[in-house]
Amino acid sequence: MDVTSVINDLVKLSHELGREDRNLALLGEGNTSADCSDGTFWVKASGSQLATIDEKGFSRIRMSVVLELMTANEMSDEAVAEGLKRVLVPPSYKKPSVETFLHALCISEAKARWVGHTHPLSVNSILCSKLGAEPFLQAIYPDQIVVCGKVPAVVPYVDPGFSLALAVRSSLRAYLDQYGHAPKMLLMVNHGLVALGQSPMEVLNIQLMADKIARVIQATYALGGPAFMLAQDADRIENRLDEHYRQNILVGK
Repeated sequence: MDVTSVINDLVKLSHELGREDRNLALLGEGNTSADCSDGTFWVKASGSQLATIDEKGFSRIRMSVVLELMTANEMSDEAVAEGLKRVLVPPSYKKPSVETFLHALCISEAKARWVGHTHPLSVNSILCSKLGAEPFLQAIYPDQIVVCGKVPAVVPYVDPGFSLALAVRSSLRAYLDQYGHAPKMLLMVNHGLVALGQSPMEVLNIQLMADKIARVIQATYALGGPAFMLAQDADRIENRLDEHYRQNILVGK
């Protein structure tokens, strides 16, 4: 897929995530990115809106420069602003989202090709509660596992931008060490959701299913709370060949 095709599909994905009726992202909330498979990636420019964004609302980023910046243990706001100028290819692109670092890690560490970060009303109603991400840590129905994976990666609240990216890197690496594969869903407490996919379709499917999961979780508390699936049942769904076939269909393969 060439760079033009990638940006066209990224615009379409962004519009889907920014639809007002879905309550996934409002106004300037959220950001999206896509790997160009040539050492660069597209990411939403700062201030753009997912619902109305066009090609000019994205910036092209040099991955190696972002990762070089991330060798630092901390960066001041001024250093971040200067660094976000250095990553642009060419420098004439608009200032990229402060979450550029997060997107770079999802692509480089988790091998996602498409990334969608949103602040869903339903998901954040739980992430912003005293329960945080806890209700998402066990599956409640099979299609949750098929689309979003058995277990999400989780990050506690961290200041958005460079500091958050460092926390995300630690979470992704710990997840990879524990499970041997990357997560499909990353939950950031008091913040929002990140979907990591191999296609625009997969990112959208994860977002929509995460919204349903959150709605179901909330509804169960009116009837005594969630009845989580047994571990062996969740493992069975995760490893069934027919479910792997459905996963490939849902990715668009």
